Amino acid sequence: MPLKPEVAMSEKLIENEKLKIDNEWSEWKETELGRLTNKIGSGATPRGGSNSYKNEGISLIRSQNILDLQFSMNGLAFIDNIQADALKNVTIELNDILLNITGDSVARACKVPDFILPARVNQHVAIIRANKNKLIPDFLLYNLIAQKEELLSQSEIGATRRAITKGMIKKFQIKLPSLPEQRAIASVLSSLDDKIDLLHRQNKTLEQMAETLFRQWFVEEAKEEWEVGVLGDVIELVYGKGLKKEIRTGEGFPVVGSSGFIDYHSEFLVEGPGIVIGRKGTLGKVIYLWENFFPIDTTYFIKSKVKSVGLLYEYFLLKMLNFEEMNSDSAVPGLNRDIALSTEIKIAPIEKLNEFNYFATGFFSKIRLNLNQIRTLEKLRDTLLPKLMSGEVRVKKQG
Repeated sequence: MPLKPEVAMSEKLIENEKLKIDNEWSEWKETELGRLTNKIGSGATPRGGSNSYKNEGISLIRSQNILDLQFSMNGLAFIDNIQADALKNVTIELNDILLNITGDSVARACKVPDFILPARVNQHVAIIRANKNKLIPDFLLYNLIAQKEELLSQSEIGATRRAITKGMIKKFQIKLPSLPEQRAIASVLSSLDDKIDLLHRQNKTLEQMAETLFRQWFVEEAKEEWEVGVLGDVIELVYGKGLKKEIRTGEGFPVVGSSGFIDYHSEFLVEGPGIVIGRKGTLGKVIYLWENFFPIDTTYFIKSKVKSVGLLYEYFLLKMLNFEEMNSDSAVPGLNRDIALSTEIKIAPIEKLNEFNYFATGFFSKIRLNLNQIRTLEKLRDTLLPKLMSGEVRVKKQG
């Protein structure tokens, strides 16, 4: 039986629409980023440099705040309204992408978080604002991460110091599918990052709970009869070991510097669990590790003298100290070991330390499980990222 004319026409329209979508999805166009954005620009440091920063006010984002796919609050600076008005041409808007354009952290990128707005950027950070009629901001971010090696390569052209210019960013080529597919790709990747972020926030809460317990037991409820001693009665600070960049392997045991994890190496220097403290550069950052690790020469690692079960008491004790007062170098911040070890503390009985470690281990066991899950999700995301960005793996468009 022949189809009614209106039915046949409807099916024809559906088929035409399907063909249109299929064709649209099959066309990935190489496009210069400058044609897909409404703004590309960097700012400046207010006159007076760090001495002009305020305790509160409008956020001034610097390169240290930009990590790959993450925004770090560490060292976030603030400026007043007069300083901010001088940088009004680099006012940040929601969904802007931030890209480090100079120095060792060049090519790191993240999306601006809404909770730090209003904000400006200094001269080491570029704002890239997508034209949302052509480019989904999250898709842009993941594309920059996927092409980081290309950005790093361009940053080395014609300069003694790595730098990415505004012109380079404008001419940077990205492979562009349709808006529906951009949105679908970004959704897959951001869902993984959302789960990763949730686990990180859970870990932060768990550590805060353990720290609250430490403060209650060893600060607020400290006993008069507890022995008065110094930090050196509880721990030793041992120098890390230099490790040339070219012999890091990318797999094996974590390599840890003063600011945290750096890479992997085939050998380890310290058996885990262990604690690392920033000695040069990032002063006094305290890092806890479960596995065997390699602390480099910008760090100290600790050896415990109290022989408690685990190192969680020692970890929170160190986090309580003000390492800024132990700086022995005005040029490059350096933690003075003698000053640190002579810091006066009250030392609780070993039974109290072990009781704390018993309770704190419950929190940290959950943190470790979360970290394992985070690594699994990050590996999945990093595997999917280049495949999705190249079109090797396709996703259905969102409705």
